[in-house]
Amino acid sequence: MNLPPGFRFFPTDEELVVHFLQRKASLLPCHPDVIPDLDLYPYDPWDLPGKALGEGRQWYFYSRKTQERVTSNGYWGSMGIDEPIFTSSTHKKVGIKKYLTFYLGDSQTNWIMQEYSLPDSSSSSRSSKRSSRGSSHKPDYSKWVICRVYEQNCSEEEDDDGIELSCLDEVFLSLDDLDEVSLP
Repeated sequence: MNLPPGFRFFPTDEELVVHFLQRKASLLPCHPDVIPDLDLYPYDPWDLPGKALGEGRQWYFYSRKTQERVTSNGYWGSMGIDEPIFTSSTHKKVGIKKYLTFYLGDSQTNWIMQEYSLPDSSSSSRSSKRSSRGSSHKPDYSKWVICRVYEQNCSEEEDDDGIELSCLDEVFLSLDDLDEVSLP
């Protein structure tokens, strides 16, 4: 990549969806094209450096939306919370952020993935049109997601560097503190 000196990548949730994911799903170019395509599921999270766009201790990449999130050593399990993403100007829902955590066997690790996707209404009409034509050999670009992967214990250090944390991010980060609280 030919990026200017001092380039830093600290996008907001809205920027990831509107300026990157919507363009990718619409087959429009994005300049500079900094987020790589990566089939996440053959890779464990510690294998991402050098394969995904790294900024600090976070990695960004495009991947395909899938229900199977299994790697060679573990799997990504949903935390059960989907957070809507709205534009700051019109408050229109433009995306969804799903939280996942990485498991080695039955043990949960500190690796977190935020999976950004477009709302279902924008992708379902394209998918049904393509499948009804029988063009299964064409890729369905409406199924792209952007993934942000990081280690939970490292994100606290980066918070001072301008990383935007949503309300749910802060709640998830504070869950570790619950073990230290004693109830009456």
